[in-house]
Amino acid sequence: MDTLFDSTDKKKVIKYVLVFVVILSVFVGMKTLNALKEYSYIGKNIPAMNVVSVTGKGEVYAKPDIASFTYTVLEEGKAAGEAQDKATKKSNLVIDALKKADIEEKDIKTVSYNINPKYEYTGGVCTQYSCPPSKSVISGYEVSQSIEVKVRNIEKAGDMLALVGGLNVSNVSGLNFVVDDMEGLKAEIRKQAIIDAKEKAKVLSKELGVKFDGIVSFYESSDEIYPMPMMANAAYGMAMDSMKVAPSLPAGENKLTTQVTITYAVK
Repeated sequence: MDTLFDSTDKKKVIKYVLVFVVILSVFVGMKTLNALKEYSYIGKNIPAMNVVSVTGKGEVYAKPDIASFTYTVLEEGKAAGEAQDKATKKSNLVIDALKKADIEEKDIKTVSYNINPKYEYTGGVCTQYSCPPSKSVISGYEVSQSIEVKVRNIEKAGDMLALVGGLNVSNVSGLNFVVDDMEGLKAEIRKQAIIDAKEKAKVLSKELGVKFDGIVSFYESSDEIYPMPMMANAAYGMAMDSMKVAPSLPAGENKLTTQVTITYAVK
């Protein structure tokens, strides 16, 4: 009886050992196969196969509603205080005229103010053998104040240029036409671009026979184009004391485009 029991136990043990060996062999084989597959992909750039990207575009032409320019008051004097007084009087005269023309104080801003000495160089008469040393002497002072003006009624931009020019400022520069609410405009065309991309995604999903499962990534790029009014160029850097008639300043249109790329995961 003991011999029979021992023989039965031995058979069971052998059976369990064989099953364990088989399972272990399968496990090791699978691990080896996976390792070989991973090794074969090392160093290779494998593109994701479960995403689809679509591009949408938004575009708008907006008419500028604000004009801005900068003028400079330049005065000289024997002393710094004298030059400052002259510049202050002329600057206040121009600012008062702008305010009377309905330009708000918040739209008149000083962008630079400088006081610089002026020098004269003196020295003896040079001969064929030598020149006596020269020296510099302060002959006076020069004060310049540059002020930026924002014209919210764009139709009055030419009138404001003529007004400032008639008050004998030194020069006018940097005439620009812009859209005041640029951020709102960007948000509007971004929305257009997203709608365009989503519509394209619906069509693509149907044509490919797949379903999209959420957004993986989003990218946006925009481009702003500001035309340079031809008549405005004539005002750049020119002396304005001779301007008596308001110039014609066509503002044109500003073009703003936005492109978005949406990447979807594919189920």
